[in-house]
Amino acid sequence: MLPHERTLTKLAIAEDAYYGVLLASEDANVTESHLDEKTHALVRLGALVALNATSPGYMWSVESARRHGATEGEIAGCLIATLPAIGIANVVAATPQLALALGYDITAALEERGFVDVG
Repeated sequence: MLPHERTLTKLAIAEDAYYGVLLASEDANVTESHLDEKTHALVRLGALVALNATSPGYMWSVESARRHGATEGEIAGCLIATLPAIGIANVVAATPQLALALGYDITAALEERGFVDVG
């Protein structure tokens, strides 16, 4: 059995010990993913976008991506990368939360430019 086949088998049968390691240790999760740390953080961020996560999840994930060398453009690019899979409405909903995690209050910026009626 090839390594990726072994991994897929463990995931498919919900092997408790394997899932336990993946969930208990960030280092083990990164190692077992076979992704570099930056890519791992960006994939996780894309998953949060797809799941319509809460703001704290975005904050943690953006910090992790930054810590591993991701630029703001790459982080914002997660919205573009997920677009074909999750659709416009989900990307529109996720954008303000991701923007806030990047330190950009997009709602205030839109209000200043007259795109949002605050009345």
